[in-house]
Formats: sequence, structure tokens, C-alpha cells
Amino acid sequence: MEYHKGKGAQINVPNRFIKQFISTEDVDGQDEELLLSKPKTEIFYESPKKIISYNSSPDIKMDASVNPYQGCEHGCVYCYARNSNEYWGFSAGLDFESKIIVKKDAPRLLERAFLSPSYRPQTIMLSGNTDCYQPLEKKFEITREILRTCLKFMHPIAIVTKNSLVLRDVDVLKKLADENLVQVIFSITSQDESLRRLLEPRTASAKKKFEAIKMLSAEGIPTGIMNAPIIPSLNHHEIPSILEEAAVNGASFAGYTVVRLNGAVGTIFSDWLHKNFPDRAEKVWNQIQELHNGKVNDSEFGKRISGEGKISEIINQLFKVARRKHFSQLEPVRLDCTKFRKGGNYRLF
Repeated sequence: MEYHKGKGAQINVPNRFIKQFISTEDVDGQDEELLLSKPKTEIFYESPKKIISYNSSPDIKMDASVNPYQGCEHGCVYCYARNSNEYWGFSAGLDFESKIIVKKDAPRLLERAFLSPSYRPQTIMLSGNTDCYQPLEKKFEITREILRTCLKFMHPIAIVTKNSLVLRDVDVLKKLADENLVQVIFSITSQDESLRRLLEPRTASAKKKFEAIKMLSAEGIPTGIMNAPIIPSLNHHEIPSILEEAAVNGASFAGYTVVRLNGAVGTIFSDWLHKNFPDRAEKVWNQIQELHNGKVNDSEFGKRISGEGKISEIINQLFKVARRKHFSQLEPVRLDCTKFRKGGNYRLF
């Protein structure tokens, strides 16, 4: 089958909630060719009752998150969020990148939550699931309106993104930063453009991300990076150079996670790996399994983020040495929840 350029996943895998499906893994014996070479982006709209999601995972430092989009055009082949697309009746594969659910009411729902008498402010993570600055944000500007809502209520927010489109909103981000209400975290996987285009085809290049870090930092907007995911024998050797470049451009903190292939992502990644790196596919796969005690996924808190075993120790030491060398601030600064304006109004006293 033709390789789908510009896409991370190369197949649509079965949806665990649907008994019948069209397979794209094997075309032998099919009477007609499947027209999947260039799946077009389809937009769907959702009208949820609430927009803030909460979690109790000790691996995630922020318990609350807002996701204005479901599905992601960035197409990161390793993305853990792919499985959530199955709840909508779609595949975690190509569907995840081409069938995007848009929550146009997100800013209004967020304001309604802030106005609730029972609401207690805590830092909200923008993009706990899919990227709030994916390509469609340029058209819809939902993320920008969410930031303006947070500014209106003086509510802290942390942004995680792979896209330099965040620079569009510097005017709002700067006002939030002046009150210690925002931080921007760039997820950076590789400085090797040939690898980046295969792993996460529609994200910004590492060069553009570093440029964005420099510009945001120059405006006084706290910025850090997540070197993620670390994939042994593909990008683990880049840890020192990525952290150094991030620090040089003004990033104030750094973190990392190792790859874990939960649910259908394992099948999607294995297919991608064997198509793009047949010479080392088995080596990479075996080392990912070694990170997770013989599996490619680990749901145990703590271990699922950093892995375990010798390869995990090597990655951890490599990261710690680089971070100590280039960063004096090891963790992001705690954002201020005390300035929250109940009702969105200015307080005189």
C-alpha cells in the first residue's frame, strides 16, 4: 500500500467498541482499492455540558485540563490520546488525524465554570489530551478565547504544545505572565528533521520551537520543554543537545517522558516502525518492551512515565546530567491562584 505522506499513522486499526469495521492493514484480495492515500480533514462539532476535565493521576502535576479539540492533525504516531478517538466511533489510526471534533463553546463553558459558586481555582492544563494549537486553531481561535477568559478571571493556565502558532497570542500571554498566571511548555522530540517529519509530520520543527521559546522568554513569558517521548535507538541520544539548545534560547525548566504504546497505539506504532525503520525495527521494539517490563505499555503510576530497567536508568542519567548542566531551575514555578476574580470582576480591596 502507498505510504501516506504527511500522516503519522499509516493504517486505521479496529475500534474496540465496534464489532464490524473496514480493515486497511491488508489489501490482498480486495476488489477495489481503498481511497485512503490522502484522507481529507473532516470537522465535527460537539456541545459538551462541561469543559474542565479532572484526573487523579500522581504522574500529572495538574489535576484539571481543558481540551478544545478531540483528534489532532499533528499526526504524532506515538500519541497516547489516539485511543480516546474510539469513544466517538472512529479509529485511533488515520481517523485520529483526519476526523477532528471541535468544541466551539469551550470559552463560554469555561466562563460558566468560573462563575459557579462552588468553583475553586487551580492551574488548568490546556492540552492535556490533544494539542490546543493544532492547525485548525488558526481558523477557530478557540484557544485564544480561552486565554482571554482566563485573563478576565485572572485564572492560572499552563499550555502544552508542539506548534509555534502560540506566538500569535503573545499579547494575551504577556498580560497573564505579568501576574504569574501562565507558563508555556513545548514538547520536543527530535532535532533531526527527517525523523521529526515521520514521527510527528504536522508539528513545528525543533528549530521553530526553539525560536518560539526565545521570543516568548524575551517577553517575560515562562517557557519550558518536555523532551518527549524518549524512544530508545531512535532519539534518546539527542537528550543533551535538545536540553542545551532549549536553555540557550531561554527555556527555564525541562522534563521528559519515555514512550509507552497504550491500546491501539501499539499496533499503529509497530506498523509505522517496520515501514520506516525495517533495519532496526525489532531492536527498537524490544527496547521499548524492556522499558515496560516486557510490554510496550505500562499503566502503573510512576513507571509508565520513566520506565524501568537498565535502559530507563541510562535515559534518566543522561537527562539528569544534561539538566544539571544547562538548567538551574529544575521545576516550573507554581502559578498564582490567589488572584482569581470571583465573578470576573475587579476587586477594590
